[in-house]
Amino acid sequence: MKKNLNKRTVYICIVSGVLAFAFLALIGNVSSSLAAQGKLDTAKIEQLTGVKGELNEKEGVYTVRVPRTDLQVTTAGVKMNPAMGLTSYAAFMKAGAMTMLMGDTTLLEDQVNPVMSVALENGLEVTALHNHFFWDTPKVMFMHIGGMGDEEKLASAVAKVFAKIKETSGGKGQIPNADLDPAKTSLDPKNIEGVMGMKGQMANGVYKITIGRTTKMGGHEVGNAMGINTWAAFVGSDQQAVVDGDFVMLEKELQSVLKKLRGADIDVVAIHQHMTTEQPRIMFLHYWGIGKAEALAKGVRGALDATGAN
Repeated sequence: MKKNLNKRTVYICIVSGVLAFAFLALIGNVSSSLAAQGKLDTAKIEQLTGVKGELNEKEGVYTVRVPRTDLQVTTAGVKMNPAMGLTSYAAFMKAGAMTMLMGDTTLLEDQVNPVMSVALENGLEVTALHNHFFWDTPKVMFMHIGGMGDEEKLASAVAKVFAKIKETSGGKGQIPNADLDPAKTSLDPKNIEGVMGMKGQMANGVYKITIGRTTKMGGHEVGNAMGINTWAAFVGSDQQAVVDGDFVMLEKELQSVLKKLRGADIDVVAIHQHMTTEQPRIMFLHYWGIGKAEALAKGVRGALDATGAN
């Protein structure tokens, strides 16, 4: 009896050991799989972007940088170089099974919208557009980009953004121009109203439509009268007009609004916030477009339809 018990004990120990080994092997395989999953293919990113990058091993971030050595910028009389903030970059980081991208592009005014269109058309998000300096000549704008998804697609999109920056360098971007004076405005507001589905007001040669939204600050609702509104101001004639204005939108609506405006050939000139701590968070976008009054109204209406506003 004792002999049989010892055999059973040995058998149990052997089986337990085998199971333990198999479990450890499985964990090891899973760990190896996770480790492989969490590693960027830096060689592929370098190949696709055409830029040699730098790996921050501690944070697992691979960054490619393109200094704007082609720019001759002075700020308040100071001669600027790329190390002083005139460098475009894109940073890649693994986020689970996907890759996260964050970056910033250094652009002259005539480059902003051509580069923005390329970013949007290739699946990137545009998250901010603003200045970093005062008194800079020529004026430099900074467009921040982001994305989440397939590593190769993100890297390919960044490559196209960098290529567009190079292509439009040296004054080869887009500079809209129109000889218009509000004092000579002759456009028919009814044509704009028909497209927009709402009426505005004519004052000093400017036909303006305003659409309010609401958010909360400090637990209090704030709306149109406090500046939470989208507006469009039209000047000129039916055949040649300019529209400028401001879009107010939720964060989740921003990319759709950008695509609609750029699709209508309306330039985006700033993306930022006007407040802090509001709930829900509100983003503001300033725009400018030149063309036929009705076409401009259709562009604004399309962007408005991409939001939760009326």
